[in-house]
Amino acid sequence: MPLSFSDIGIGHTIKKISGGDRVRHHLFKLGFVVGSEIIVVAKFGNNVIVKVKDSRVAIGAGMASKIMV
Repeated sequence: MPLSFSDIGIGHTIKKISGGDRVRHHLFKLGFVVGSEIIVVAKFGNNVIVKVKDSRVAIGAGMASKIMV
C-alpha cells in the first residue's frame, strides 16, 4: 500500500521505493530506506508529515505515493 493511503499514527515498514533514480536518491537522503520503520504523524492537504529515524519530514502526496509500506 502506498504511504499516502496510510492512517495517522500507525507504524509501517518501508517495503519498496519506486520512481526514477533522482526520486529514490532524494528519498534516501531524507532517511526513507527499505526496511525502516515510519509513522505518519499528520496530513495537511496534499502534504504528509512522517516520522522517520527520530526526525519529522514533510513530503508531498506524490512523493508519498512512491513509498510502499
